[in-house]
Amino acid sequence: MTAPQTPRRQFLKTAGLAAAGSVVAAPAIAQSAPEISWRLTSSFPKSLDTIYGTAETLSKYVSEATGGKFKIQTFSAGEIVPGLQALDAVQTGSVECAHTPTYFYIGKDPALAFGTGVPFGLNARQQHSWWHFMQGREMINAVLERYNAVAYACGNSGAQMGGFFRKEIKDVADLNGLKFRVGGLAGQILAKLGVVPQQIAPGDVYPALERGTLDAAEFVGPYDDEKLGFLQVAKYYYAPGWWEGGAMLHLVVNKQKHDELPATYKAILANACEAANNWMLAKYDAVNGPALRRMVEKGAELRFFSPAIMDAALKASNEVYAELSAKSPDFKKAWDSVQAYRNEVLPWWQLNEFQYDSFMVRTRGRS
Repeated sequence: MTAPQTPRRQFLKTAGLAAAGSVVAAPAIAQSAPEISWRLTSSFPKSLDTIYGTAETLSKYVSEATGGKFKIQTFSAGEIVPGLQALDAVQTGSVECAHTPTYFYIGKDPALAFGTGVPFGLNARQQHSWWHFMQGREMINAVLERYNAVAYACGNSGAQMGGFFRKEIKDVADLNGLKFRVGGLAGQILAKLGVVPQQIAPGDVYPALERGTLDAAEFVGPYDDEKLGFLQVAKYYYAPGWWEGGAMLHLVVNKQKHDELPATYKAILANACEAANNWMLAKYDAVNGPALRRMVEKGAELRFFSPAIMDAALKASNEVYAELSAKSPDFKKAWDSVQAYRNEVLPWWQLNEFQYDSFMVRTRGRS
């Protein structure tokens, strides 16, 4: 059996095929390729080496595939603009591109939530499938075009945790008045249940929890939550993060700069984003388990959201989606698409993937 290829090797092979799409000799192509230098602003700090590292990985792949002629210099949140202003910097041309989740920008258009994923939506693989095969890419880019941008899928966290809480949350009533750092549409949904949502940058979460100006915070999962130190100021660690079953990130590119790229560079960029997308999800799968074990050993107390909370959150989600669909044709189109795809794929998932995973979880000590 042939050994499996790494995402990097797969990308280099694919990019090489894309670049060799004519009979012109490789040296002639290399000689005619322009030198291009872009700046990328990330929405995340360098300390989060997986989510920020995805941008660095993308930059490396692009440089390797072009012999160093297409360079993307990466900057962390705050070095050029704050993390929540990455799309604005792309829109104005302050930077050529950004690595960011589109749901940070639902204030511009609520339909952008679907680029990342919505509460009780799709898991990581389903989100990726919806993006590529159910016109998700076309729908999100139609919205982004109004903001002078175009997006490529470029990373996914997988299912996220429900976050760290300073006190136990046993029933819906315990949510009333809770000051919770949470992003995307989850904030609007939780507000219906009495939560006071806060969307603040990762670096500001720890001091807010420590001072008590936040009662709870979610970010991604065990690996990043451990790095951010949440356990030191809040011990109850909840699952699941029902608002992010598979949070997709994107390379968002200034449309003019994107249109100026040679076709070969566009192909390389697209394949580099796919390779970086695979790298990020695989990395999180490798590091989240050990991080969770370490935090439990240090005193993290694992909890599940109660069925009553989950049911109330689902009901509130459907209310928010109905309200937004009535106001935004783009939101309604994307939501209808996600629902149709979800209803089609879940029976197959239940029959096969879910049964296999459930069996392996139950029997993991027997082999």
